[in-house]
Amino acid sequence: MNRGNDKSPHILNASSNLLGLCFVMVTSLKFLKMNERTVIDETITIAIVFFMLSCMLSFLSIRGSIKSGTRYEYLADFLFLAGLIILFVTAILFLFNIIS
Repeated sequence: MNRGNDKSPHILNASSNLLGLCFVMVTSLKFLKMNERTVIDETITIAIVFFMLSCMLSFLSIRGSIKSGTRYEYLADFLFLAGLIILFVTAILFLFNIIS
């Protein structure tokens, strides 16, 4: 039975893993008291919001009807990609010492 939202379980798995990683990074920055000196925690917080929304929408896609599930899956996919881009740009800027 092909429901049309075959990517949703994969999006849910990947975004929940990256959500946990983002929480660990933000907690580490606060523990090391580096959050006042960097903008990294703000960008990671934005990624946390995107990954959390992606988790919720992909879950709703799995649990919902075919028509609304496809729409939720599309939004979850878009938010997941946006969160990945934010993490990638943050890492590159940090590696090249553009942000510290």
